[in-house]
Amino acid sequence: MSDLSYDEILEKEIREVNRKKKMWRWLFLSSVAFLVSWILFPIYLLVVNSLSSADVINGFPKNFWPAFDMESLHFFVNYYGVLGALKNSLIAALFTMVIAIGLGTPAGYALARFDFRGKETFRMLILLTRAFPMPLLALPLAVIFINVGLDDSLFGLSLVHTALALPFSVLITSSLFLGIPVELEEAAWVLGCNRWQAFMKVVMPLALPGLTASAVFAFVISWNEVFAAAVLTVNNQTLTAFLVQSLSTSPVEVKFAGGLILILPAILFLFVVRKYLFSMWGIANR
Repeated sequence: MSDLSYDEILEKEIREVNRKKKMWRWLFLSSVAFLVSWILFPIYLLVVNSLSSADVINGFPKNFWPAFDMESLHFFVNYYGVLGALKNSLIAALFTMVIAIGLGTPAGYALARFDFRGKETFRMLILLTRAFPMPLLALPLAVIFINVGLDDSLFGLSLVHTALALPFSVLITSSLFLGIPVELEEAAWVLGCNRWQAFMKVVMPLALPGLTASAVFAFVISWNEVFAAAVLTVNNQTLTAFLVQSLSTSPVEVKFAGGLILILPAILFLFVVRKYLFSMWGIANR
């Protein structure tokens, strides 16, 4: 027989449970801290080197605090063609986002709400469009664009970027609409709304966070894409194509400045739409 009383045994088990909870909480927080550091630390180093002079960057020991020397950024921003390439990237990314959402939302709604022959085949074909690598398609696309007059245009480049982003947009919105009960739309029909009114007044407010996430995905795909932009544009290059072709032999401090300018608009865009992304996971916005 054990010499411990029932209360002592219960207290011991409670302490053991609390110890395990603390251990798992510590492991969870440690994992989150590691992942956040893994993502933010390279960005921090990029910011530090972008705000430092060439002597500080190339010197030793390395400095983990910015020297707040704006010479490299000033040189890069005033480098001929940078501001125009930055504007082209923004225009192409916004065009891509609008077209991808404009086409992907109806397609996703149709996949979620209607049953038709070949539905699963169509869903598979959407994914197969991403099976063709861009280097394989670049030359035929360039020939087609020259024949139809879309060569070296931001609209033509946006169409290519939309083709890259549209499959994910369709699948994301389809899953999104599947999660919204059809009974809500049927209730709106009973109350006098037609299908379009029920979609706009009932479904769209619920789907807005997910649509925003899909729009962010399309924006980032267009913003980061470099191969099609480098092949299909000459005078209307995006910032990524401009950096690859014009600054490949530049000093390292200028490359750091270019990297900072490249990621800054995407970060600002995510910051602007963050409340919709938080709402998608039920996180309260303050």
